[in-house]
Amino acid sequence: MPNGLPQDEEVGPEFDADDRAALAQEGHPRRWAILGVLITGLLVVVLDNTIMNVALKTIQEDLNATQGELVWAINAYILVFAAMLFTWGVLGDRYGRKRILVIGFIGFAIASALCGFSKTPDQLIAARALMGVFGASVMPVTLAIITVIFPPKERGRAIGIWAAAVGGAVALGPVLGGLLLEWFWWGSVFLVNVPIIILGLIGIFAIVPETKNPHPGKLDIIGLLLSITGLILVVYAIEHGGDTQEWLSPAVVGPFVAGVAILVLFVFQQAKSPHPSMDLSLFKIRSFTVSVAMLALVFGAMMGSFLFFTFYMQVVRGYSPLKAGVCTLPFAIGQVLAAPRSGKMVDRFGARVVVSVGITLTGLSFLAIAMFKPATPLWLVLLVFFIFGFGMGNVVAPATTRMTLAVPPAKAGAGSAMQNTLRQVGSSFGVAILSSIGAVAFKNAMIGHLNGLQVPPQAAAALEDSVGAAYEVIGRAVSQGLISPAQATVLQDNAVSSFMHSFTLVAITGAVMALVGLVFVLLWLPKDPEEAHWTSTHHETEDGTPDAVAQPVVD
Repeated sequence: MPNGLPQDEEVGPEFDADDRAALAQEGHPRRWAILGVLITGLLVVVLDNTIMNVALKTIQEDLNATQGELVWAINAYILVFAAMLFTWGVLGDRYGRKRILVIGFIGFAIASALCGFSKTPDQLIAARALMGVFGASVMPVTLAIITVIFPPKERGRAIGIWAAAVGGAVALGPVLGGLLLEWFWWGSVFLVNVPIIILGLIGIFAIVPETKNPHPGKLDIIGLLLSITGLILVVYAIEHGGDTQEWLSPAVVGPFVAGVAILVLFVFQQAKSPHPSMDLSLFKIRSFTVSVAMLALVFGAMMGSFLFFTFYMQVVRGYSPLKAGVCTLPFAIGQVLAAPRSGKMVDRFGARVVVSVGITLTGLSFLAIAMFKPATPLWLVLLVFFIFGFGMGNVVAPATTRMTLAVPPAKAGAGSAMQNTLRQVGSSFGVAILSSIGAVAFKNAMIGHLNGLQVPPQAAAALEDSVGAAYEVIGRAVSQGLISPAQATVLQDNAVSSFMHSFTLVAITGAVMALVGLVFVLLWLPKDPEEAHWTSTHHETEDGTPDAVAQPVVD
């Protein structure tokens, strides 16, 4: 019903039939406490997107990982996460979202422990993929529960807080990771998930009600297999092309064409399936489509660039993991200041204006980053990070609210899963594309610097892989007496110069992606949320029942 909970929801055994009217009008009486519990659980999943970034240099050294293996350790999580969101959303609708949260948290804790004790890059990549499987249960389920337990008048504020937590966790991940690495080994950045999960489980059992859809969709196994296969093939082709620079080789073209063909087949399969994972009808809602496309671009640029921020701070500037992590705090502060207040700004100026300003600030931040030098004053770096975070806060929260409120409550689970899936897909492609651009630029620059130098082929391959690998190789060569300290200094200077060249190109690409997102918003995002058609005073539910007389089902 327009003024309360969705008609097709079952909410909690603690309410009897006499409480239904009040529940529909006012929401769950403990909704704000429940929101706090959901955010606690959400933090662990979102943190894992970035907490590993600060440990990349250490992982590369301890596991002798290549740049490509580091990228796959990131993308294994993101890709599987994105592919599994729809499936977990359907399972939550069918078996209960609280139950799915509990299963997801337990599985996530086990996978985190496996990551923490990995001995090889392949083990880490596999364990990260398993983390993605269970982590995917959290985001859509938490947002769906928020949609159910909050009345419409408070949903925008609740979603703004949810989005602020997401943004803050993304930026706080490196800080926590740096603090852990100051005292423990790199595996601690994964094991820290376990106590947070235990706290989340206690809160879930204590106060989160069970909610489900009495008429859930069916599992779409074929769609799941098609989507994850297509995504992995396309990302692999992009990564392999960046590693080998043989973009027209069968090893690159073949997987790319096959992946695109499978994804096209996935779209057709979804359109014909009686129980699709992806509800394509949501793309008819312009507020939803434009917002999700813009967020995919912006998140792709942000996640792809974070990989390079880590090496800029730790290798080029020589900061410890903790200091490098602390330097991301202005980004978190900017997000936390902007996101909760963006709702009032939207009320005053409209979502299109607020989101446009946010994307503009984000794009300008990328351009400023493109001009960073090894000795750029730290205060200027921190200021740019703050503006970057403030811009993202004015993008993520209002865009997420706009998407959520544009979707009929009966499709809240599907809408939540789709927006999170496409955002994660955008992040995965952003990491793949920007890392490939950076790898190609770094390798070509280093090849130029190494011309004329007598460097063994094996050492040359490592020197051309990444700035982190180059420093590692140079340090070992000095300790073994293969090169002099003077030669090491020259090689390190060359590695830094090559990295800054690649860093600049990555930042410029991020600015372009933000600009494309801005164009989407300015040209196609409706000025007013007129597409939230389900808020009309009279409409029918999916089974044809007039919503004006419908009541929420309460156990």
